[in-house]
Amino acid sequence: MIVNERETQEGLLVAVCDSDVVGETYEADDLSLTVTEEFYGGDEVDETAVVESLARADVANIVGTRAVELAIEEGFVDEANVLEVGETLHAQLLRLY
Repeated sequence: MIVNERETQEGLLVAVCDSDVVGETYEADDLSLTVTEEFYGGDEVDETAVVESLARADVANIVGTRAVELAIEEGFVDEANVLEVGETLHAQLLRLY
């Protein structure tokens, strides 16, 4: 998986995606999701590093079947809030304090 972390005015933004979805566009009904290198590009990491990044995130965007499934398994995302966009999954995390 690929992780990109950046500090924003809203806190730590983490973008996570499966390695094979970068550069792809997924569509479903009126939704279109393009997984750009600019936003999602980052370091190839293992699942432990993904979990550590998500644990620190104030905001996260997660794309790809495995990445979203890991976020669900680790309790970061409720499965009921996951979007199926074409052939992939997308979820967002917003931590409110």
